[in-house]
Amino acid sequence: MALRFSLRACTLLALVASPALADETGLAAIHTMRREGAQLCFLDHFHYGSSAGQATERAAKTVAIQSWAGFVDLEYGSDWARYGRAHSRSIKCERSTSGWGCNVEARPCK
Repeated sequence: MALRFSLRACTLLALVASPALADETGLAAIHTMRREGAQLCFLDHFHYGSSAGQATERAAKTVAIQSWAGFVDLEYGSDWARYGRAHSRSIKCERSTSGWGCNVEARPCK
């Protein structure tokens, strides 16, 4: 009984006392980076996202940005996946018979 209590206490203490770790996959280190203002950005590595068949241009932009962020998050972690922090951003949208679609590109930054 005392051993079980000690193990639980140690586990709880370890969880509370452990520092929060950044959400990083470690893959970002394979790219050349530079400081741009207060952010660290990939120098020349872009990521892309897209959407199609959306009812509105706004919805198409939202889905395309989510596509960009989802892939960046998967590859590098959520610290890099904020489109609003990315540099060299570009969004191009057009309407077709199936609805609105957009393509986005940007260099991830954190």
